Amino acid sequence: MHIREFGVERWMYLYENYCELNLAETCIEPLTVGELLKIAGKEETFLDEISPIRLTYGVIDGTERLRSAIAALYEKQRIENVLVTHGAISANALLYETLVEPGDHVISVAPTYQQHHSIPESYGARVDMWRLRPENAFLPDLDELRRLITSTTRLIAINNPNNPTGALMDRAFLSQIAEIADSCGAYVLSDEVYRGADQHGDGFTASIADIYEKGLSTGSMSKTWSLAGLRLGWIVAPEEILHRVTIHRDYNTISVGMLNDLLASIALENRVALLQRNHAILRNNLALLDAWIEQEPQLSYVKPKSGTTAWVRLPAGIASRDFCVALLERKGVMFTPGSALDGEGYVRIGYANNREILSAGLARTSEFLRGL
Repeated sequence: MHIREFGVERWMYLYENYCELNLAETCIEPLTVGELLKIAGKEETFLDEISPIRLTYGVIDGTERLRSAIAALYEKQRIENVLVTHGAISANALLYETLVEPGDHVISVAPTYQQHHSIPESYGARVDMWRLRPENAFLPDLDELRRLITSTTRLIAINNPNNPTGALMDRAFLSQIAEIADSCGAYVLSDEVYRGADQHGDGFTASIADIYEKGLSTGSMSKTWSLAGLRLGWIVAPEEILHRVTIHRDYNTISVGMLNDLLASIALENRVALLQRNHAILRNNLALLDAWIEQEPQLSYVKPKSGTTAWVRLPAGIASRDFCVALLERKGVMFTPGSALDGEGYVRIGYANNREILSAGLARTSEFLRGL
């Protein structure tokens, strides 16, 4: 088995300790434990809640309390349709390990998180990239999907809301993808780690798991919920699929940490208050980024409709990695180069972290741009 180096993770590993202002971060401003407990009204009672917990292995599939809270994020799902994992990164990997065999055909949107094309490729699948283009506001072309799909297509991988572009597929669009997938019996794996981070309304777009009987949703506490340090994610899928996934999971996971499970439960049980905090950060910070882009004639973008990242086009002829390294060395500001996401000519800006860091980082980038 051969697997390519993970571009985004390698970039972050090499450079994030050298930046003053990290605008490559993709999580909404992380919560402290104290802030979470304050939102939940448990500042005085939490110690009493955790003191009796015996620190042995946790519930293998995730506690019923947590799986119930996750199922409540969907329209049609029950706790039997939820499996807790070590982050969405594990959820995605387990689904590919379970479903993809050598010789299968997989279609993946691009750009997206590298897992969705590199892992099935490493298992011997033939992977076709379904390109997202600015002229379509970075929504995938459904006619192109119809041309790509074959009788051997095993799985279609989408990322909704999309990282890095911030594009958003609505229910009607997802239903068309499901109809095309159903023509050959393909699964649709939707990486939905940014679900809940829409710029309007309650923040939640439809999930593929509620639309298509072979729809597989993965999510996590990292992005929308500001709790990446819990390293906790999930798969929502038909029970038969979860049973098969569990067989593979038994070889690499006993359970998530008991305290992680508890803190995730508390967060999701107080999701209304938590989302109120996070939507304010998302929407105010995007307004700041949007005003900055308007004033920078060398840059352009399709304004994100969801998520925490913007996909910003660089001036023609500038290599994204060279741009990002020079910006980091001269101004201490860190973006993610498009080349790390198979999208040369762009940089990814994470705009949902601390507002003061965002504002200072954009100001320094303006200084850098004037010197180009």
